[in-house]
Amino acid sequence: MTTPEQFKHTVFITGASSGLGEAMAREYAAQGALLGLVGRRSDALESLRASLPNAASHHIYALDVNDHSALQLAAQDFIGAVGMVDTVIASAGISVGTLTELSEDLAVFRRVMDTNVLATVATFAPFIEHMKPHAPQRPCRLVGIASVAGIRGLPGASAYSASKAAVISYCESLRVELRASDIKVVTIAPGYIDTPMTQINTYAMPFLLPAAEFAKRAIHSIQTGVSYRVIPWQMGVVAKVLRTLPNFVYDLVFANAPRKSRLPEHAKNIDIGKS
Repeated sequence: MTTPEQFKHTVFITGASSGLGEAMAREYAAQGALLGLVGRRSDALESLRASLPNAASHHIYALDVNDHSALQLAAQDFIGAVGMVDTVIASAGISVGTLTELSEDLAVFRRVMDTNVLATVATFAPFIEHMKPHAPQRPCRLVGIASVAGIRGLPGASAYSASKAAVISYCESLRVELRASDIKVVTIAPGYIDTPMTQINTYAMPFLLPAAEFAKRAIHSIQTGVSYRVIPWQMGVVAKVLRTLPNFVYDLVFANAPRKSRLPEHAKNIDIGKS
């Protein structure tokens, strides 16, 4: 029978039923971590757990991250089960094309902001006081998954771009707030990663990276405690260039850029874009 003390890390991951969250769960498990896995689909979580090393030791929580009470209960249950949680990754996210002039997209904007931003806050909140007494002796990490789309607003993806810009700023604020506690806040900004979220895109995606390779690089960055990292590094160069472009140049370059599709009946099927 395994016990929490036998594991190298204890990691709580939202959005674990697919995409980036699933990829990081697999890589952490391969590195000897004990996991708390959150996702909407219990069948996907069960399948993931069964495929991991030490399958019976990992904990799964089927819930929507917008149900903050359920998310808090899951966090408390995982803390109670493992005793000490050293890494929390807010990976749940939605990406979907939006247009401000369409009244039906207001509900989509709200759902994107709730899932990508407020749920990140709700994911971190139950763990901060738990981590503070342990952080000086054991590395503790709160990890926000942002996006290169949060660097400059992309046409047709205003909700997603705004939400990821908010994640970047929120994590920066939190990082400074927690500096004296020794809890490291890490912002990971993926470029194009091969997941169900990007597989519905119909345009070219430069420097597309397999999810498994992203997970290896992301976890290395998390463990080193870097404050901010763009993955892959090539998109980091692109991001730096985008930051420096004057508005009129950026507008000219991106006015006719390819746009993320508004999915059929997207307001009803918004979970199609989950990471």
